[in-house]
Amino acid sequence: MKKIFGTLLVAVACMLMAQPAQAQLIKWGVKGGVNMSKLDWDGGYEGNKDNSTGFFIGPMAEFTLPIVGLGVDGALLYSQRGEKDLKQQGLEVPINLKYTIGLGSMLGVYLAAGPDFFWNFKDLDLDGAKKESTQVALNLGAGVKLLRHLQVGVTYQLPMGDSFKVENVNFKTKTWQVSLAVLF
Repeated sequence: MKKIFGTLLVAVACMLMAQPAQAQLIKWGVKGGVNMSKLDWDGGYEGNKDNSTGFFIGPMAEFTLPIVGLGVDGALLYSQRGEKDLKQQGLEVPINLKYTIGLGSMLGVYLAAGPDFFWNFKDLDLDGAKKESTQVALNLGAGVKLLRHLQVGVTYQLPMGDSFKVENVNFKTKTWQVSLAVLF
């Protein structure tokens, strides 16, 4: 009986020790923040609208190779950007390749880049407006990892195509994102 109990105790201790090592590879969490968007249209920067704000929130996952610092993160976000008649609301899926430089066990700095997919669900309130239901952008970002569970970042989304069209004018939504992520 003592051998069985001892073996069981060693097996449980090994499982508890192995759990933190596995948790470092894949982390789940919640990400949210502020979108600061600016409309750019044919004809240059002279007629651009001022920045408008929106928000985004949703679940995220991060896979990181601990020693190398290279990883991938992705999220499934409800996102809102634009203003008034030109507001876009939809599902955003950013997938970023992330490189982290550790500054100790409790602090790190990261650089990220990757594609961002956006599906617009809201119809535009302007006559003659035609929205693009799917949009693709390139994310370029940087941020700080704090206390192994928090991430604060800034991302710029450079659109690869048009967001919508009003009459004969094509509009692109360029967006800065400031984010806070809590990982479990």
